[in-house]
Amino acid sequence: MSVFMDLNLSYTTDKNRLQSVIETAAHLGFSTVAINYGFEPTAKKKQEIPTPKPINELIDQLPIVQGRSRPIRVLNRLTVVMSDSSHFRPNAAEYRSFDLLAVQPTTEKLFHSACMLLDIDIICISVTEKLPFFFKRAPVNGAVDRGVVFELCYSAAIRDSTMRRYTIANALSLMESCKGKNVILSSAAEKALELRGPYDITNLGLLFGLSDAEAKEAISSTCRSVLLHAETRKTASGIIYTTKTCSDSTCQQEAPARSELCRLIVHSAKRNVLL
Repeated sequence: MSVFMDLNLSYTTDKNRLQSVIETAAHLGFSTVAINYGFEPTAKKKQEIPTPKPINELIDQLPIVQGRSRPIRVLNRLTVVMSDSSHFRPNAAEYRSFDLLAVQPTTEKLFHSACMLLDIDIICISVTEKLPFFFKRAPVNGAVDRGVVFELCYSAAIRDSTMRRYTIANALSLMESCKGKNVILSSAAEKALELRGPYDITNLGLLFGLSDAEAKEAISSTCRSVLLHAETRKTASGIIYTTKTCSDSTCQQEAPARSELCRLIVHSAKRNVLL
């Protein structure tokens, strides 16, 4: 059974609205969500990077995921809207408070920098306006090689017909370069009515130029890769996950500690190595 994720729920100071969005996401079957804190620096005055709120202050009790017996997992994410290279501070201590780090570049030069240089997890593609540049294959492939993903959000397409055209046009332009690789689909929902179920999102992915399998991966396995990449980014080297499996029928007769084999899955930012 696939584990579905929505890594972009817009943060709001309205606690009741945010709680409603999280509860709806759990009811729709999303096992993991990320509350997105937007940060758009300006040249006029210095702005403070937002600080994420503790989850227990945002919601009293985490809802149980539909079809599963465990509560939803809630993460924190920061998205920096870049109109200048100085807007992203690589060594800012405030970034460490967030589970996920994303940027939304507004120029071709900044997009190239985000793909090739910045230590981030997600590159957001603007869906509220026509992009002022075209996607080039070299930087896109560079981002894919580094394990960085591209995010397309669909809630703007629900709110306005003009934004719907921009969303589809920008998505199709991206697919020409990335060929459906390293793409995630998120809601960027500001209220519960803007959320859609996993299989509805898969159908939306077809409009964006993804295949059926790629659209499903965009809300499941690719999102999981983002979480692993974020852990790798924080540790600067890699992370190790262990799983236990039985090798043959004799394991049933032996002690569990001796009968089970451990597989070490070493995940790095560039590749997965199975030992």
